[in-house]
Amino acid sequence: MKVVIIGGVAGGMSAATRLRRLNETAEIIVLEKGPYVSFANCGLPYYVAGEIEERSDLLVQTPEALQARFELDVRPHSEAVAIDASLKEVTVRTSEGDYTLSYDKLILSPGAKPFIPPAKGLEEAKNIFTLRSVPDVDAITDFMELHQPKKAVVIGAGFIGLEMAESLVHRGLDVTIIEKAPHVLPPLDEEMAAYITKELKANGVKLYTGLAAESFEAEGKVVVLDTGERLESDLTLMSVGVKPETTLALTAGIETGIRGGIVVNEYYETSQKDIYAVGDAIVVKQQINGEDTMIALASPANRQGRQVADVISGLPRKNKGSIGTAIVRVFNQVAASTGLNERQLKMTNEKFEIVHIQGKSHAGYYPNAGTILLKVLFNPENGKIYGAQAIGEDGVDKRIDIIATAIKSGMTIHDLPELEFTYAPPFGSAKDPVNMAGYAALNLIEGVSESIQWYELESKQEEGYLLLDVRNEGELEKNGRLKGALNIPLDQLRERLSEVPKDKPIIVSCHSGLRSYIAERILKQNEYKAKNLDGAFALYSTVRPEKVEK
Repeated sequence: MKVVIIGGVAGGMSAATRLRRLNETAEIIVLEKGPYVSFANCGLPYYVAGEIEERSDLLVQTPEALQARFELDVRPHSEAVAIDASLKEVTVRTSEGDYTLSYDKLILSPGAKPFIPPAKGLEEAKNIFTLRSVPDVDAITDFMELHQPKKAVVIGAGFIGLEMAESLVHRGLDVTIIEKAPHVLPPLDEEMAAYITKELKANGVKLYTGLAAESFEAEGKVVVLDTGERLESDLTLMSVGVKPETTLALTAGIETGIRGGIVVNEYYETSQKDIYAVGDAIVVKQQINGEDTMIALASPANRQGRQVADVISGLPRKNKGSIGTAIVRVFNQVAASTGLNERQLKMTNEKFEIVHIQGKSHAGYYPNAGTILLKVLFNPENGKIYGAQAIGEDGVDKRIDIIATAIKSGMTIHDLPELEFTYAPPFGSAKDPVNMAGYAALNLIEGVSESIQWYELESKQEEGYLLLDVRNEGELEKNGRLKGALNIPLDQLRERLSEVPKDKPIIVSCHSGLRSYIAERILKQNEYKAKNLDGAFALYSTVRPEKVEK
């Protein structure tokens, strides 16, 4: 069997090495149009920052090493430019000319390429870069060494854009971010992204949201926004997203779907016989709702590469889809998410509830316990977990990985309180934030508690709801008061119930939501109508700082 693999990173190389482990006699050829295979593209921003000191550390494997260990015929600088599915041949372009290569099985792993929106002056610019490969990072670092830029503009506030913004700040540059979406990190919901906005500003990053770069002037040294505002830039990074690299697939008449992605079945087979596809270029099923989507992440690509090798080798493997689990560090904050966000659920008209839990990365009494804000979205009728997001300095990865595993295994919100984790003060809490999210969700499902979201508070107040803040006076003086709130500390509430009018429904808030839940229970058992402000003051004041009186 002769297997040709197009694309030597992530999915392609995972497929090649797995194939060899299963098929010692197969002829396996890997074509890579770039100079490197099996490189750590997720590590590129950290090389710019200097956290990864040696460029060689980005190169996970070399063609020589892969030949020696796996007997793979790896061909860098070899671009596949056409596929003849009827003849089962690939046309390969090299510096020495073109040639044709036959195959029995063909695996496409072309990945995705940066999406660069059209803009006037872009072609004349000499200081604009993208970041997807080792040559890209070489171009950026060489430019910085030669020109010593002082001001940088990052266009796009997704994962790579934020990682590069941090890296450039660490290199001493004055950094500005431009994001067309209403907030940074569009995969996160607005209130969660607000914490990353706060962290960026605390580290001197200027931020423009809801705006786009319309044009470039002075060979890229001036970025013109769609408002007409002009920003100086010595170095500009384009990071507005990626699109599937499907030009080659189209030459074979392969069917494509949403956003031009390659359509595959559960066995990674394309519409052309004996041609398979994996990685960032394929359309996958969002495992939670079964909808077609594109998920450009390294972990799914590597898994798909291994699975397609199993399929070709006759092992019973199916593509079960992906849920999209990702994480990013932005200075001292970490943001992670898995599954569907609130915006996506609203678009699909799914019935859902939300809980925000504020907990600690480990036991609060043990030194250096960091705060974690965890958001979980779920179906209140059957407990299905739709997704989760978390923000914090430490322990965010652990909690999102747990919930991602719960989603993948079909657990419901009812299972979260039952999960058992290792516990000792330096490592966790006896009641982990994941457990607490489960408890809070069950309170909503079982009618023990009712809640409203941060964006509902103002409309509820207009309807006549009274806002009751049960924080202590010292907290109010230190952190500020919510406008229009009645303030009664929780420990005094029972004795001061007469100050709370019974003819109005009540919304209760504290700092994080725990004390306000206790207050809600006190009020309800004294025949008041009460709801809890989910996320409470800590969340609301971050998203709506103008509503806080200092």
